[in-house]
Amino acid sequence: MAAPTAGGLVATFLRSFLIQGSWNYRSMLGTGLCFALLPSLRRIFSDDPDALQRSVRRHVEHFNAHPYLSGVALGAIVRLESEAADDQAIRRFKTAVRGPLGGLGDSLVWASWLPAVSMAALSLLWLGAPGWVAVATFLLVYNLGHLGLRTWGFRAGLTNGRNVGRSLTGANLALWTERLRAVDALFLGALAGAVLGGDGGLADSGLAWAGLALVGFVAGTVTGHRLWRPTAVAVVGLVALLTAWGWAS
Repeated sequence: MAAPTAGGLVATFLRSFLIQGSWNYRSMLGTGLCFALLPSLRRIFSDDPDALQRSVRRHVEHFNAHPYLSGVALGAIVRLESEAADDQAIRRFKTAVRGPLGGLGDSLVWASWLPAVSMAALSLLWLGAPGWVAVATFLLVYNLGHLGLRTWGFRAGLTNGRNVGRSLTGANLALWTERLRAVDALFLGALAGAVLGGDGGLADSGLAWAGLALVGFVAGTVTGHRLWRPTAVAVVGLVALLTAWGWAS
């Protein structure tokens, strides 16, 4: 058994971007997880082909998590395998982390970060910025957060192994989610204002549309934080409103 090389770790991290490529109903992310682990596993078990095969069979089993936080599990598994942890210890670890990694990722990314950046980019568009500026802003800002989260997660898992929960607790991703929801409310207000007052906006379509936009903005800022996935609800509602407006006009 040997320690994973820097090249193997880099390959594992890069392969984590493809972890959903073989998603299926039986193992979900399991096959992708094993694919990402292979460069490191081949180094760790370079002198024991049978142990490598057992490890591969172990990691193609069912596993699920948020793809952006899957690196936490990948890094920790590499650490566990290099420390010769037994099969059951690794399986227990994977079972323990998949729920938290899925829930934290969904709340932080899909329900908070993605809506915030989307609404910021849409606000730029409605305020008159060229389309390419809005798209470039979205891609740059969103992927700074996306890549930062992936990198941090992989390093945290690799450093802490089975104790990676301490890193998750210390990072307090739930608090970051709450902060982002406040930012979401701010950007929702900015987007509502841009849609209302921008060139060709709702203000030009009559008092009824302007009033509806104001009601939606007030409802979102006052009660949105109490709703399930409030920013997702707000974005869906706003898209539905704009779609109806487009049909009406």
